[in-house]
Amino acid sequence: MIDLAFWLPLLVLLTSLVTAIVIFVLREEQHALRTALNLAGALAKLALVGVITFGVLEGRTYETRWSWLPGLDLVLRVDPISLLFAALSSLLWLLTTIYAIGYLEGSPHRSRFFGFFSLCVTSTMGIALAGNLVTFFIFYEMLTVATYPLVIHRASPRAHAAGRIYLLYTLGGGTVFLLGISWLQAIAGPVEFSSGGTLAHVASTHRPQLAGAFALLMVGLGVKAAMVPLHGWLPVAMVAPAPVSALLHAVAVVKAGAYGIVRVVYDLYGLELASSLGVLTPLAVAASVTIVYGSIRALSEGELKRRLAYSTVSQLSYIVLGVAIFGPMATIGGLVHLMHQGFMKITLFFCAGNLAETLHIHHVHEMRGAGRRMPVTMAAFTIAAFGMMGVPPLAGFVSKWHLGVGGVQAGHPWVILVLAASSILNAMYFLPVVLTAWFGTPDRGTGTPAPGAQGSDTPQWLTPSGRLETGWMLLLPAVSTMLLVIGAGILAGWAFSPLGMTREIVDTMYGR
Repeated sequence: MIDLAFWLPLLVLLTSLVTAIVIFVLREEQHALRTALNLAGALAKLALVGVITFGVLEGRTYETRWSWLPGLDLVLRVDPISLLFAALSSLLWLLTTIYAIGYLEGSPHRSRFFGFFSLCVTSTMGIALAGNLVTFFIFYEMLTVATYPLVIHRASPRAHAAGRIYLLYTLGGGTVFLLGISWLQAIAGPVEFSSGGTLAHVASTHRPQLAGAFALLMVGLGVKAAMVPLHGWLPVAMVAPAPVSALLHAVAVVKAGAYGIVRVVYDLYGLELASSLGVLTPLAVAASVTIVYGSIRALSEGELKRRLAYSTVSQLSYIVLGVAIFGPMATIGGLVHLMHQGFMKITLFFCAGNLAETLHIHHVHEMRGAGRRMPVTMAAFTIAAFGMMGVPPLAGFVSKWHLGVGGVQAGHPWVILVLAASSILNAMYFLPVVLTAWFGTPDRGTGTPAPGAQGSDTPQWLTPSGRLETGWMLLLPAVSTMLLVIGAGILAGWAFSPLGMTREIVDTMYGR
């Protein structure tokens, strides 16, 4: 009889790994087959994660374990936090796949792109399900290698320069991360992720070493999490196509770094040990600096994707800030923002890609009147931007509310000031974009208006020929993630909302 508890975690990875291998050998003109494989792999992965979710709700456990080296296993394991990240990744990857198919229609080298695209999702799911640090590290570095060809996909000098910077940062961070893992292995032996932490048995004898190893792990993870001053690669990487930008910011690379910090603090060190070592306060300070700095830098960026990149630098550290505050409400705020930030940020990048692809808009000053020419796209952008600002009842408000209340409950009222400053700065760099798009008058020659839309003072929901403002494969993902931003806020009290699931995890974590 097939042991589903063993095979299901592995099958979650194989759905995209096999897809990648097959796509690499396809000829460029086999477009229909490549599209079918991409969609089939993404749907199969989402279905498998759904099966696992129902199994976990019924009390089943899932683990794939191989004995690799003496005393060192490769482990894929499903637990509540890993399931949260796996569910987010599988859902958003399906939508990103649809978007990428529409965005790259007619472009060269699509087999290469989608092959590495599928390898990225394999790496991300491996990171999500990793049961110990070594397994996490293998997939963490695999993600770096798989993402590099996507960053340089356009093969321009600017793209190759961005790729070199990306590798310099991420491989350097990976080296520091490996040093931290090796130090921990020498102190404590093989270390696995487990709720409440697994290092308590060496805490009394190796406190300085544990603190030092923690610092190395945070630096290694902080590179992909784009924490200041390790964030320099992220704005540069915006030279990549829009589907890759969405991938980097909402699903894969930066989220892998933030997720790794969550795992190290909660499931390796444990909150009590991390707090007693005194490492959480510096982490909270670093996150706060990153939140404010990223927002300030976004103000001065005229290129839309770079403005969104610095917004990611800021918003991603909300997760780290929640992790670093010792208290249930702040923990809820940080963990739920892992999902909420994904919904909001991917919507923004989908919309930025639509504007670039359809109207050739790349800078904020070019967006005058874009709301009248592409109203669906700009409606989605506006909702996601308001969510980022923390406007109720959207998803971003739910995250900021829990972080603020959690900070006060944990004895850190200064968190309120950080969140307030960030929200004001969010409004300062998002509102000009939104107001310009909806109320600005297009300059002659700015962008390329959709057919029939030029000169109209009202939104052109359809062109005179009855066509949408852009391809449906570009609109559907943006509208879907916009609805997730709204639903995650309005339905926050629902047991199966991101907030409801996060509350269950945190209640178990704090023994409530």
